[in-house]
Formats: sequence, structure tokens, C-alpha cells
Amino acid sequence: MLHTLAVDDEEPALAELAYLLRRDPRVAEVQTADDGQQALLALDRALAAGRSVDAVFLDIGMPGLDGLALARVISRFAHPPRVVFVTAHEHHAVEAFALRAADYVLKPVAPERLAEAVRRCAESAGEAGPEDPSEPPEPGGAPPERAAAPDEVISVELAGVTRFVQRSEVLYAEAQGDYARLHTGGGSHLVRIPLATLEERWGVAGFVRIHRSHLVALHHVRELRMEAGRTYVVLGGHVLPVSRRHTRQVREMLVRHPPTAAV
Repeated sequence: MLHTLAVDDEEPALAELAYLLRRDPRVAEVQTADDGQQALLALDRALAAGRSVDAVFLDIGMPGLDGLALARVISRFAHPPRVVFVTAHEHHAVEAFALRAADYVLKPVAPERLAEAVRRCAESAGEAGPEDPSEPPEPGGAPPERAAAPDEVISVELAGVTRFVQRSEVLYAEAQGDYARLHTGGGSHLVRIPLATLEERWGVAGFVRIHRSHLVALHHVRELRMEAGRTYVVLGGHVLPVSRRHTRQVREMLVRHPPTAAV
């Protein structure tokens, strides 16, 4: 059961957020604050009373101490609560990734989307239970499902020579008709496997479609960029476009498993 704090400077948005949180059976308590300073006071009061706040759901665009600044302060707590950004603006997602946000929910808030954010907070709170909650995950650490996926070796033939490429070495795969070109740190290799087949086989290992022509390994992503309204991922010196269709999914997955280098 989560003890939560909802923060938004717009009263209708705050009331709606608090209402949706209180409807969720995984939420035991919902406190509210109408700006960043009031949120800090509420967190201080809870700490002084020996009560925990497990998750903070906060807007970004607030006067004074905005959501990003508040999240930076919260990240320095000895036992920081999970942070979920609830905002109308997509372009703050990069900063959210750097702050290791638990989720990034866009307004207008869909009840099922907020429920997913609550689920992530509840699961991460449960996982941290037997361990020291002040210990963050190792930067770039693979989530359990990825770590459990056995590596795959692909045989590649070139000029009569057979080479073996490990899936874990692949930065991204590029569609070339019925073939796919696998890009690694040491070069590229053409294999007679459609990109759709690789997407199905390698999804468990953290490979995600970002474009109809590209499948990327999220654990190799070092940066997410937004330029002129377009989104790009950077990995191994390559800058690849993310199609509008896939942008939201890629951002949400990187929120859960942030890039291993600072953005």
C-alpha cells in the first residue's frame, strides 16, 4: 500500500489527480500540495512524524520551485520516494530520464495510464523492501527479465568465412528487405533474417523497434535527443531517428531503464 503526495499548482488538475489516486486499491493515502515549496513542507512533516511517503506524483510547470527542481531535491533524500511526473509537456522527458523518474505520464491523464504508473511504484517499493532502499540500482543495470535472457550467437558468412556475432554485441539492427544488417561496435553484418523476426525473438533481451527500419538495444542507448520537434537516440556513435509512432513507447521504456550515461 502506497503513501503518496500529489503536487500541482492548478486546482482542477490536482483534484483530478488526487481522485484517480484514491480510487486505486494500491494507494493507502493521498496528500496534496499546490506548489513545490508546499510539497517539501509536506515531506518534511511526514519525515518528522516518522511516516513514509512512497511516491510523489508531480507536475513540472509550476511557479517557483518547479517539478524538475523539486525532483532534484527529493533525489538527495536519504530514502527518496519514487517520482512520477504528470505533465502536459513531452519535451521534459530527457530530464526525467536523468533524474531516474519512475514514470512520465502525459496530461490529460488517462486512468489506466496512471494505474500503470502506480503499479510500477508499488512493484519497485516491494522490490526494495528486503534491501536498503537508499541503494539505487547500478547505473545501466539490466532489469531482471533482461539479465535472465540467455545470449544468442548468430553465424554470419562473408566471402566464404563464417563469423559469430553475439546478440549482446549488437547496438541496433537495420531492415534491408528480407535481410537485416546487424551493427556492432566493430562493424556491420548482413543476415538473412527479417527485422520483424528479430523484434519478436529479441524483445525479451531489451530490443525495441524505434522506426520501421530500426530495432535498437535499449541497454546500449546513451542519450535521447529532441531537435526541431524530432526525437533521436544515440548509441555507439550512431544517431537514429525515432518515428512519431514509437516515440512514446521508447520514452516510457527509457524512464523505467534509464540510459547508462548522463543525458
